[in-house]
This record gives sequence, structure tokens and C-alpha cells, in this order.
Amino acid sequence: MNPKKKLRALAVVLPQFHPIPENDSWWGKGFTEWTNVVKARPRFKGHYQPHLPADLGFYDMRLQQTLIEQAELAKKNNIAGFCFYHYWFNGHRLLETPVNKILESCKPDFPFMLCWANENWSRRWDGMDKEVLMHQEYSAEDHSQHADYLCKNVFNDSRYIKINGKPFFVFYKPEIIPDLKETIKIWRETTKKNGFEDIYLAGIKTKSEQWNLENQPGFDIWLDWQPDWENLHIIPGIIDRIKNKFSIGKTYRKIDYAEVVERMISRKKPELKHFNCVVPGWDNSARKKLDAFIMSNHTPELYEKWLKYVCEHSEAYSEEENFIFINAWNEWAEGNHLEPDQKWGKAFLEKTRKVLENYK
Repeated sequence: MNPKKKLRALAVVLPQFHPIPENDSWWGKGFTEWTNVVKARPRFKGHYQPHLPADLGFYDMRLQQTLIEQAELAKKNNIAGFCFYHYWFNGHRLLETPVNKILESCKPDFPFMLCWANENWSRRWDGMDKEVLMHQEYSAEDHSQHADYLCKNVFNDSRYIKINGKPFFVFYKPEIIPDLKETIKIWRETTKKNGFEDIYLAGIKTKSEQWNLENQPGFDIWLDWQPDWENLHIIPGIIDRIKNKFSIGKTYRKIDYAEVVERMISRKKPELKHFNCVVPGWDNSARKKLDAFIMSNHTPELYEKWLKYVCEHSEAYSEEENFIFINAWNEWAEGNHLEPDQKWGKAFLEKTRKVLENYK
């Protein structure tokens, strides 16, 4: 470990813990992420479900107190800021209330940034990928309007995370954006027109070909995201494939979390400039009856091992380009959270604090 290296960890936040009219219409009155969480049941012997919250309880992210308590808990455990998922569909925003609350007040006094979840909103949580509820459409005009809105309403907040004065913003699925190079150019031009020196843009790496050194679209950096599905490919058995095809019963694919950690540690290090990422667990069986993906036997100790490795092998490119990402803070319906639960308590947060203490 380089004792002089400083790193900052950002935890990814899902804002779907409050009701919205669209979810009321699509899923039923009062739907939030907790609706799926409490319905989860074990699929096999020793399967940890449901994941139920401890210290923060079944919170509502419309409440200022909830946002304050989340930030205080993160800060106490060496989390440097939150990265909120941001939903924009040609000017129509979804789940924007938590960030609006933060912007409207001086609380919590905690750094934050946005990641544009630029994909169709579909019934995939029920395993029905083809039924799109909200289409994501792209155009040069919309990109300009989107960037302009963020510059005027979000990026100008003093708490918004910037790198050398440039707002840090993430494209979640850059590979599905048409004319990506031109899109990035539009975002940079619009940001400059709004008085910023530039925008610091990151793309999430989901496919290995995105590491191609000869064909880069113009991001400042890539995020080596987790889970890395390409390196966690599991082919369902014949019985599960038949069940999936005919929607019979409840099926799943399973991998031991210890194997996930070993696979990720043994991967070849990307050549491109990137920020690393870890995931404390994964189990989306609360969302998906069919073809759920489960990382079984995840423990705070295994997570600590992975986080420690990632920190040791992450580059601090400069005093302000020194982030790692933890996905996620509160993906409860995907069994993927740092927030305390009734099984582990604060153990995952305590391991986070312990490892990151060496890089403050």
C-alpha cells in the first residue's frame, strides 16, 4: 500500500424509495422499492432473503431527515459522497424528489453527483424485458436541453462534485447512445456556454470492446463497473432454461461471492484511464421471479478483501481524480447495499471505514 495515496469512495444511490404517479400506475398505488423487498423469500436452503433494513428502517426519501441520516451514516464511515441515479426522458424526469430536496436546502451538507440511467424503463424487474414503460429517445436538441438544465439547476450547487471545476457526470449505458462522439461534444459545448470550463464525463464500461484504445468516444474517464457481467457469465442448467422459456416457477443463476471476488481480483487490469468499482453483494430475486442472479454467501470479510485490493490497485491520477465507486448504497431489492440490515448490522460499513481510513 502506498501510504501517500489518497482515494475517495462514492456510493451509488437509488432514489426509488418514495411513491411517484408513474409507479402508482405501472405497479400499483404506493409502490416503492420496499414493495419488492418485503415480498422476497428464500429460493434454496441457506438463501439469505428477505434483506430487511436495520438502523434506518423502511425510510421515505421524500423526507429531509432521511437524506440527512443517510449522509451522516456515510460520512461516519469514510464515504466521500453519493452518486445518485438520474432519470431523464426527453425532459420528463422520474424519481427526482430526493435530489430536488437536496438542491432546495443546505442539507445535507454532503457531496453528490449524478449518473444518467439512460435506458428504457421496462418491466424487467418482473422478468419481462420487452414491455417498455418509458422510452429513452435521443436527439442533439434533447442532449443540449438536458445539459443546459443540469448546468442551471444542479451543477451550479456548491456540493455538486467537480474535478478541477468541471462537473462530474456519468453516462450509464454509453453504448446505446447514437452518435456518441457528437453527443459528448454537445455536452461539452453546452456546459461551456453555461460558464463552466468543461464537463468531466465518464462512461460505464459494460463490454470489453469499450476498452479499445483506438476507438474512444471522448470520455475523460471510464468506470470499470460492477457487477462485471461479462466475467460472471453463468449458463443456466437445462431445467432452468426450460422453466425460463415457458415461465414456469421461479428460477435463478447462482455464483458464490468468494468466486466473484477471486475472478475480479485475477482479471487483467484495463489499460485505459478508469476508476474502479466494487459491489458488496448481489441478489435480485426480490425483483425477478425468473432468471434471478444471486451472489450467495457474501460476507463483510470477503467484501473487505475485494475493497482492499481495489484500493491498493487504484490510481490517484491527481488530487481530484482519485475516486473509487461502491455499487451500491441502497439497492435493497438487488441484495446490494451498504446500509445496515438485520443480518449484518453495520458490518459492511465498518469494513468500508476500516479500509478507506488508510487512504484519507
